[in-house]
Amino acid sequence: MNLPVRHLQFSGRAVSPLTAAVGAQGTARPTRHAGFTLVEIAICLAIISVALVAIIGVLPLGMRTQRDNREETIINQDATVFLEAVRNGARGLDDLTNYVYAITNFRGIYPGGTLNTYGYTFPNNIFTNIVGFLSTPEYTDVTNGTPIPNLLSGGYSNHIVAYVRSLSGPAVEKPPQDNDIILGDAFGYRILCVNAPVATDTNLYSQALYPNGPPAYVTRLAASLHELRLTFLWPQQPNGSLGAGRQTFRTLVAGQILQLTNNNQTLYFYQPQSFTNAVTPL
Repeated sequence: MNLPVRHLQFSGRAVSPLTAAVGAQGTARPTRHAGFTLVEIAICLAIISVALVAIIGVLPLGMRTQRDNREETIINQDATVFLEAVRNGARGLDDLTNYVYAITNFRGIYPGGTLNTYGYTFPNNIFTNIVGFLSTPEYTDVTNGTPIPNLLSGGYSNHIVAYVRSLSGPAVEKPPQDNDIILGDAFGYRILCVNAPVATDTNLYSQALYPNGPPAYVTRLAASLHELRLTFLWPQQPNGSLGAGRQTFRTLVAGQILQLTNNNQTLYFYQPQSFTNAVTPL
């Protein structure tokens, strides 16, 4: 079967496509196609390399930012639990012993400046009510450990430090997990707990200005209003060092601090109540 040959009109003569592609010297002319030269490819590779180096350099920064945001979220959630428990004088929160594994009281006596350290760790028969330890007043007298408004007449200065594994976070780190490796890698922090009396003008305690003692209002206010400060330091490293994280939560608590004794150990609990200044009529 013969197929018709399609001809092209070229210079007044009918030629076939094959003849049209042949030059004057009888050689076929190559068809021109767009492409990249080796120089252009090398330049593109250089640009891509610079971009990749920049992206790889940003990745660690992004991962650190994500880690810091996650840690701050955990601290904010845990701080709410501890702040409300101490402020409300909560009792029976024995579950906190799963997370608070040690408490230390750095106690100094004034005058004299002698510093003693008292530590409580779990398990221990007196280490059951964490809130009772965290509510220890900043100033207590030497004789009975009763809360006092200042150290002008002497007393103890208490500095409570709690060592905590996070309440929030991955479930694999939570009880009944007892693997030391997992617990060692869990996110932990320290809490500096301060239960300070309300700040007052120390001139009110001057015998020269007030020979009969400070006004009754100041005395009642110092005994019934306290500033609760919880300073979180994180992360707690396995070697005992601390990271750069630091955040303080504070609130005012209207009420007195109740003193109890359990297994020869003094515990303290806030008793929230309204403060009123009663004046005896003349």
